[in-house]
Amino acid sequence: MSDENDPTEPEGGPHLRVVAMPRDTNPSGHIFGGWTLSQMDLAGGIFAAARAKGPVATVAIDAMKFLRPVDVGDEVSCWCSVAEEGDTSLKVKIETWARDRTSDKAQKVTEGIFTFVALDEQGRPRKVGDA
Repeated sequence: MSDENDPTEPEGGPHLRVVAMPRDTNPSGHIFGGWTLSQMDLAGGIFAAARAKGPVATVAIDAMKFLRPVDVGDEVSCWCSVAEEGDTSLKVKIETWARDRTSDKAQKVTEGIFTFVALDEQGRPRKVGDA
């Protein structure tokens, strides 16, 4: 995991960008952690499928860490990178950053390691990169 106090967004563009909406709030007025987790899974799945050259399934989420809340209206961005690659699976590090739409400064709100398995047409594990 990276230093949670590092104010620098990852390089390159995000793999997913979305605005947090009022329907996704908890009773405290912040965005549900489950909504954020869902956005991370979507971003990681897109990234892993491209790397695996085909369908993937999420099989584990490790080292998940919520650092600060996400507020309604925040622009939420997820950056993905390969943490580890096996024969049939990929561990993807996903960092999520939020930015108030009136600001140009984002803050890291969560990070985690998601494991995806490459799947064949029958839904069985296959080698990463085999189409």
